[in-house]
Amino acid sequence: MALSRILVFLFFYLFFINTRARSIIQRPQPSFSFKINSTSENYGSCSFTVMIRTSCYSTSYTRDQISLSFGDAYGNQVYAPRLDDPGSRAFKPCSTDTYTLYGPCTYQICYLYLYRSGYDGWMPYDVSVYGPNSSPVSFYFNVFIPSGTWYGFNYCGRRGNADAASVAAA
Repeated sequence: MALSRILVFLFFYLFFINTRARSIIQRPQPSFSFKINSTSENYGSCSFTVMIRTSCYSTSYTRDQISLSFGDAYGNQVYAPRLDDPGSRAFKPCSTDTYTLYGPCTYQICYLYLYRSGYDGWMPYDVSVYGPNSSPVSFYFNVFIPSGTWYGFNYCGRRGNADAASVAAA
């Protein structure tokens, strides 16, 4: 009886020690090859609502330039060259800032990148995008955005793209 308890304990101990949980939510990544389409800025006939929640652990304010780009797997891209406005007190910790952006109509949004330029630093918690031809989607950051590089997520072209987007669906 004692031997069977020891064997059961040993089995569970080895099983849980040798297995590691894998997150289904990816972390944002830098994209050194990401390019802005020349026709994406303020072009198109669709309206998008973008909600950006700033992490409670972010700096008290930022004077950094914040840009955003998102799009679908077919090359349709929406680009906002400058979301920040130091006079508006945007991107304060624990706050949500909402923007209406215009751009080309998209299919399901599958990528989103942020670009930060400056010295203050900024940590978004998440970014949610609502568009006319796309299910709402949220991209979870909760890390400081490095300065000088596009940083975010690209679920386009991946097997199970709809599943990846639904993991982050709002």
